[in-house]
Amino acid sequence: MSEARAERERAAQLPEDDVIGILLSQHARIRDLFADVKTAEGEHKQQAFDELRALLAVHETAEEMILRPVAKEAAGREEAEARNHEEEEANKVLARLEKMDVSSSEFDSLLEEFERSVSDHAEHEEREEFPYVHSSRTPDELRHMGRRLQSVERFAPTHPHPGTAGRPAAQWAVGPFASVVDRTRDKLQHRRGG
Repeated sequence: MSEARAERERAAQLPEDDVIGILLSQHARIRDLFADVKTAEGEHKQQAFDELRALLAVHETAEEMILRPVAKEAAGREEAEARNHEEEEANKVLARLEKMDVSSSEFDSLLEEFERSVSDHAEHEEREEFPYVHSSRTPDELRHMGRRLQSVERFAPTHPHPGTAGRPAAQWAVGPFASVVDRTRDKLQHRRGG
């Protein structure tokens, strides 16, 4: 069974707005998008990468703002800091990928390396963070966290911002402004056709 399918099955066992279920579903979608980018060509490859980039940026920002403070308490400071550090490093690589030509062999090589690190990061979260968060909160608290996570995602940046990645306080302070810039940039690029 594929990792994406397993994540979807675990998510389906949780209430619809449970924060862990939402994150597991997003992990599955991220895996799907990596597969799509790796097999696509031309404009479709760029569109798939843009969707992957936006989902990763939004997902990681929301995790840092909503999940990570609870994980720090439930799984320990070291665990939360390790995940934040991984996200900070991933953000730097994502920023590099964003500047590259998606049809280049350099892009493909870096994307493959990046996919492995994102997959490892997701597996660490699923094994070492999610269970502690889930067991430390009531079902109502988990659903409340899920709704907050989804709310934050609507206003999270859609491009990597290495200066704030891995730092929840910076995400809260800068994220909304970066989001406005990112979403305006996305609309302008969409109107120009790329």
